[in-house]
Amino acid sequence: LQSHLDTCTPLWLLVLLLLGCGLAREGGSILNCPPKCVCASNIISCSKLGLGVIPTKLPRFTAILDLSHNNLTRLPAFCHVPHLRYLDLSSNSIKVLEELLFSQLQELEVLLLYNNQIAQMDRSAFDDMARLQKLYLSQNQISRFPMELVKDRAKLPDLALLDLSANKIKGLPVAALKGLPAWMKNGLYLHSNPLSCDCGLYELFTHWHARQLSSVVDFREELVCSLPLAKRSVSVFTLNSQDSLNCSEFKEHMLETYLGDTLTINCDTKVRGATTREWVTPNNRRFPEETANSTMTVLSNGSLQIRLVRVEDMGTYTCYAVSQAFNETLYVDVMVHNFTQHGPHDTLNTAYTTLVGCILSVILVLIYLYLTPCRCCCRGNEKLAAQPEDSINSSMLSTTPNHNPEAAGRKGSLSHLAASGPMQGQNGKVKPNSTPEQVARRAQKAPRKMSDPDSVSSVFSDTPIVV
Repeated sequence: LQSHLDTCTPLWLLVLLLLGCGLAREGGSILNCPPKCVCASNIISCSKLGLGVIPTKLPRFTAILDLSHNNLTRLPAFCHVPHLRYLDLSSNSIKVLEELLFSQLQELEVLLLYNNQIAQMDRSAFDDMARLQKLYLSQNQISRFPMELVKDRAKLPDLALLDLSANKIKGLPVAALKGLPAWMKNGLYLHSNPLSCDCGLYELFTHWHARQLSSVVDFREELVCSLPLAKRSVSVFTLNSQDSLNCSEFKEHMLETYLGDTLTINCDTKVRGATTREWVTPNNRRFPEETANSTMTVLSNGSLQIRLVRVEDMGTYTCYAVSQAFNETLYVDVMVHNFTQHGPHDTLNTAYTTLVGCILSVILVLIYLYLTPCRCCCRGNEKLAAQPEDSINSSMLSTTPNHNPEAAGRKGSLSHLAASGPMQGQNGKVKPNSTPEQVARRAQKAPRKMSDPDSVSSVFSDTPIVV
């Protein structure tokens, strides 16, 4: 009898299992399975049933729910399935993702929304989904890149895959995407979008391709963009050619620092979850190591910190990341400038003082050109006074000898006349009152030229002022 019971036990278990599945298929009370749906344990499949609304009577312990290939247009709040971990809503007619739509699904890890008609997406639709790891939004009508999904790491801290391919996105926040960790960029799919071509886009995807990120390497041919003037699409990786935008060739940027600074080098691996990170410096020292007074330290997140940077710290650093699923080697080039970086208050540097000196020189030249006193050209025709003492005063104030050839000629002739005897008047008559001194005095009454160096005013007006 005992042996007979042992033989029949597997058969009875099979019968009970079949009965349970039949009751679940017909909406029995064992699993409270919705009509026409297939239920097994905590898995419910209501796919391809033409549903216009989501069934309301779903078991609370449901972990996997498949509602794909139906006619759903709007989604209710999923408050009756708090333990859901996998939700498939693909291939429906959903158009709007409303505010706080999935906030009740705090244990959800995978959400499929591809092949819908989603055009509007509230920024808070995915709030409070701390465990979400994969989000599929491809083949929709999304025209704005949802930066809030990747920028704010506190909102979706575990999100490792975001598929936005085959949408209507034309522009990308290139600067913000460059700052994302490599493991997040590795799962950010942006191919088959009508992107607008620019050199920033070329640099972004060329860098991702150089890092061998899956989002670019696996869909290289589908990464195209539209040229600004020509109505045609070209590959993003050909924007450096002369017949497109002639962008500069991509080169990996060095990490630059200055003497005495503190530098942190990240081991930015493309797969999350590395358990061990080891660094090798340019002089082949390995970190972490048991050196008490070393200026290099490996932080808890795997980054290498260098305190009081020296010129000897310049070179290529190698990070070896090891985990159970993958091994990765990362190289980082560091450039150390052989001077300290100026602080924000050091404004009187060489360039600044040079600029100030040039401006002051220009101002002084303008003052000289436009504010110099009048040269008094109008006084060139004035007669000198006829008093004998004027000649004496002029001779006393003269600083240089007269080099005027005409004056020298006159002086020579006067000396000749004085030596030859008394002067003759008109018609050859002798004028006894005309002495040689009087003749010299009359000769000096001739008008003085403005540039005569014997004049004191000429010295001050004709000589340029040197500053």
